[in-house]
Amino acid sequence: MQSLIDELVKLPGLGPRSAQRILYHLLKRDTAGVQSLIQAIREFKAKIRFCLACGNLTNQDLCRVCRDPRRDRSLICVVEEPKDVVALEATGAYRGVYHVLMGKIVPLEGIGAEDIRARELVVRLKSSAVREVILATGSDVEGETTSLYLARLIRPLKVKITRLATGIPVGSALDFVDPGTLVKAIEGRRDF
Repeated sequence: MQSLIDELVKLPGLGPRSAQRILYHLLKRDTAGVQSLIQAIREFKAKIRFCLACGNLTNQDLCRVCRDPRRDRSLICVVEEPKDVVALEATGAYRGVYHVLMGKIVPLEGIGAEDIRARELVVRLKSSAVREVILATGSDVEGETTSLYLARLIRPLKVKITRLATGIPVGSALDFVDPGTLVKAIEGRRDF
């Protein structure tokens, strides 16, 4: 039991008590239900990968957004995680493509610029006709630090740099913001 609890607490947002509750729930389920969960996890791990173009989650080489010929490829929205793509897509207000960093710069946790997909962004910008990059990292200190770092990298490439506008609460993450607020933030973005 302890080894399962130890594995569960490695998941984000789960402490020892939550892990115990999950463990007891699994014990109450029949064997078929537990096997179904195990199989779903195996299939997810086997089929889901990162988009070769933007880093979003997909079950193909390119994600749904990158495959869509109607998307404006001259507009790239840079986000921290795939969940941020989901939040922005739910608004229906954004018609460009994305670049997923897979994190943000967090020096206190030993996460530096080399640990996010910043280099891939620069390569992508150099090899395509991008007119604007929207920095849509969180408004917390680490998100702002990441945006400042990216702006410094992008500026020499002579690409317009914008940041999501007001409306997103300071210290908030995109996946916690309601779609209406995100629409206003996209529409009112500003130069950075």
